[in-house]
Amino acid sequence: MSAEHDDHGHTVAAWAAVIIAILGFTVGSVGVVIASPTVFWVGIVLLPVAGVVGKVLALMGFGKQPAA
Repeated sequence: MSAEHDDHGHTVAAWAAVIIAILGFTVGSVGVVIASPTVFWVGIVLLPVAGVVGKVLALMGFGKQPAA
């Protein structure tokens, strides 16, 4: 692994975004399996929420800090 990516994604913002995205994909998949459009769309709505949560947390200082 190269030195420039030693700490890639090891932040609260990254973990929160990934966990919410995985939850969204899981909920959406369950909605497809049980043939429930409502559950499917709830999963789809969670995907952009993951991006927003990750960005907001990063702006709050929970993301990777720039090298000094």
